[in-house]
Amino acid sequence: MEITDDQIERLRALAVDAPVVMVNLLKYRALAADGDGTGRDAYERYSRGVIKLLKARGGTILWAGNVQTVALGSDGDWDFIVLVQYPNCAAFIDMMTSPDYAAVNNHRLNGLERHVIIAADETFCRLRT
Repeated sequence: MEITDDQIERLRALAVDAPVVMVNLLKYRALAADGDGTGRDAYERYSRGVIKLLKARGGTILWAGNVQTVALGSDGDWDFIVLVQYPNCAAFIDMMTSPDYAAVNNHRLNGLERHVIIAADETFCRLRT
C-alpha cells in the first residue's frame, strides 16, 4: 500500500493549482500487524503523526466518520472514511514522498487491511457560499 510512480504521474496530470479532496476508505485489521493493539489503535498512531504533515502543506481534514452500513452497491466493506483537502496535488505528493511521512507510515501499514485513496475535485459544496 505504497504510492506508486504511476499514481504520482496521474496526480501530476491533474489541475496544478486546484484544491483536491482525498477520499480515504479504510478497513482496519482486527489486530495491528506489529502486535501493538488493534488495527484502529495503529491507525490512530499514524493519524497523530500525519496530521502535522498535512497541515504543514496546507491540508485539512474536512470530515471523518465510521461506516455504518452499505446503503447501495456491493463494495462497502469499509470501517472508516476520511475526507482530506489539500491545496493541490503537489502538496499531497510532497507529503506522501517525504522522509517524515515514511517515518509514520509503518503505523498505517500495521493498522490497515485495505486502504484506498481517491482524488476528487470539488463540483459542489454546501459549506461554501
